[in-house]
Amino acid sequence: MLVTGLVLLLSTAYVIKRVIYLVGPGEAGVHWSLFTGTEVDRVYGEGIHLFPPWDRFSIYNVRIQEIALELFVLTKRGLQVHLSLSIRYQPQYDMLGVLHQQVGHNYVKTVIIPEIEEVLRETVGDMFSEDIYVTGRTVIIKAFNKAIERVAQRYINVDDVLIKRIILPESVSEAIRFKLTEKHLIEAKAFAVEKARREAERKRIEGEGIRDQLKIIASAIPDGQILTWQGIKATEEIAMSQNAKIIIIGSGENGLPIILNAGAGTTINPAGQNTAGRATINPPGQ
Repeated sequence: MLVTGLVLLLSTAYVIKRVIYLVGPGEAGVHWSLFTGTEVDRVYGEGIHLFPPWDRFSIYNVRIQEIALELFVLTKRGLQVHLSLSIRYQPQYDMLGVLHQQVGHNYVKTVIIPEIEEVLRETVGDMFSEDIYVTGRTVIIKAFNKAIERVAQRYINVDDVLIKRIILPESVSEAIRFKLTEKHLIEAKAFAVEKARREAERKRIEGEGIRDQLKIIASAIPDGQILTWQGIKATEEIAMSQNAKIIIIGSGENGLPIILNAGAGTTINPAGQNTAGRATINPPGQ
């Protein structure tokens, strides 16, 4: 009697397990019938579902999931590159029945990883190590878009492919860094030469402008008075300065002003005399 009860209990538990299915949060189910096959046009959402014990019911995680992938690929010159990736994906909810029928639960290893590997090997295989070091991420990310399109044709959405690291052989990395440093130094020297050339050109143009200005002034001022005119212009500019000063008009040689810097005790004659350490002013004619 006890054995019979135990057998009945186990049989009931087995039947319940094959009849009652619970779909949890973030999951969806696909029904396979013994008589009609996979039910591709319907996806079973969260909750309890009942099916005959001879049918099958498969449950999928339909949330965004992530896998880490480590790949070793060869460059155009046969150097090995280590790529560390992170792939975010999820099955297309409405097409879950077709995915189950054509691919199955192991779609990550049968679809996603092979497609990503193929695109990476094609892309990196056409690049030199220097290109990978400088623009590798940008080029590889563009290539990933092709892989994402291919995977989408198999009813899987790849949300993103992140490149965590691109590791080149140490000797190659050192050589590339040295090459890039030398390139930047050459560019810096070329920039300095160009800057000096432009500065020289600017000074030449400025000198021509001053020369033309002096020619015009000389033609309008009587002979021998050009220095007097220059002294007056210099006096005007100094008078506008914020420094403390005393300007005595007409007391210098040839009638040029004498400029006394009251703060430093220096007397300056625009005609060319500079008397330091004195603050005395001689009256005209002495």
